[in-house]
Amino acid sequence: MKVGFELGTFVWDGGPAAMGRTVADVAAIAEDAGYDLIGVGDHVWQGPHAGGPQAPELECFTTLGMLAGLTTRCRLAPVVAGVHFRAPALLAKIVTTLDVLSGGRAMLGLGAGWYADEATGMGFPFPSLARRFEMVEETLQVCLRLWAGDERPYEGRHYRLERPLNVPQSLTRPHPPILLGGDGRKTLRLVARHGDACNVYPGPDLADKLALLREFCAEEGRDYDTIEKTCVFPFAVEDDGTGAGELTEQLLEWSAAGVDTAIGIVSGQNPVRQLEIIGDKVVPAVAGA
Repeated sequence: MKVGFELGTFVWDGGPAAMGRTVADVAAIAEDAGYDLIGVGDHVWQGPHAGGPQAPELECFTTLGMLAGLTTRCRLAPVVAGVHFRAPALLAKIVTTLDVLSGGRAMLGLGAGWYADEATGMGFPFPSLARRFEMVEETLQVCLRLWAGDERPYEGRHYRLERPLNVPQSLTRPHPPILLGGDGRKTLRLVARHGDACNVYPGPDLADKLALLREFCAEEGRDYDTIEKTCVFPFAVEDDGTGAGELTEQLLEWSAAGVDTAIGIVSGQNPVRQLEIIGDKVVPAVAGA
């Protein structure tokens, strides 16, 4: 099993003045400890589960760009980009740029979004969930057309492009891997149709979700085994290492259930210490699973 992590909260020691140094330290630990992926949550407000709008929140792709310059090995991904924040062509250009500047390590993480107060508070459109799912599928179609070099006009319900042109192209061919966040039927159907990875929430119904994805893959003519199965959840270990054993056991259990990559949400005032402990005690323990 591979282990990655997501920077999801930013209440760090030293406050804003130390955030650049903290991100640099996180990058160094990720490279040295063998983490596979670094993700950053895509929000402009912090969520209500982690302090709400008054808590600090770094912009996703700016942070990923800094991480790209500080790393050489780890994959880099928004976990996951809200479809309502950016026009599809701009999103494709951003991910392409991240891929080029990182030497081919970018992923497109994409989802329908969920934080209505954030969107309305900051002036972003936030249509109904049904319409946002339509936007996700059209965004994928636009991104794939741009990455394929297909300059024919695109006409969708939500987006229109007269000339989809993307220069330079991504280093990763045919395109940066597409990870779709969420584990409902609509999302898993989109994974089977367009995705390279799914990002599900682990729980007692994990096996049922993966079985449903396998069913959709068969219907879409996709090889289920070529899709990376990832799960996202909070990392929880103490600064003295307490909890590392339990986390290892949990990851091994999910690996046996079919999960390829675990993405842990790192929180707390000292994310570097969290990542050091997990990198030392957990990452090597599950590497062969």
